[in-house]
Amino acid sequence: LQLFCTELLFCKLFIIWLLNFTNWMNLSTSTVWSVVKGVIQKDGPLGFYRGWSSTLLREVPGYFFFFGGYELSRTFFASGRPKDELGPIPLLISGGFGGSCLWIAVYPVDCVKSRIQVLSMAGKQTGFMGTFATVVRTEGVLALYSGLKPTMIRAFLANGALFLAYEYSRKLMMKQIDSY
Repeated sequence: LQLFCTELLFCKLFIIWLLNFTNWMNLSTSTVWSVVKGVIQKDGPLGFYRGWSSTLLREVPGYFFFFGGYELSRTFFASGRPKDELGPIPLLISGGFGGSCLWIAVYPVDCVKSRIQVLSMAGKQTGFMGTFATVVRTEGVLALYSGLKPTMIRAFLANGALFLAYEYSRKLMMKQIDSY
């Protein structure tokens, strides 16, 4: 739940920054607290939950593919050996594969979710299906994948490092526990 609220604030702050950066519109409300205040004034506390169903639609299947892809890849690299014996390169690749699986599966949903959150700034709310239909009708299906390439590069690198750090931290902590 906290992740969702911070993501909503990030989307709104990014749009404000982008509008200021491009000189398209000069908005002075570019702090976290000014955006929080604006959401509460405009929509009340429930305003933080705009796009919540879209976030759930992204997160639930996304994490299935995230951890499923990671474990599938670890199983492939282990090929009969214990997964705990995998070295850093297979762990990096497995983590990157898991992150890539997540974003390939949920990127169109994330695109629609982000648009819902940004459109709520302008008071234009049509819900998930309405926003999805508008994007496909006006911009085409490929608009749902706009920005996927840099997201995949980031996801592979970040999640490879994440899982490598997780596995080595877990091994270190387990050794500490076993030594007691």
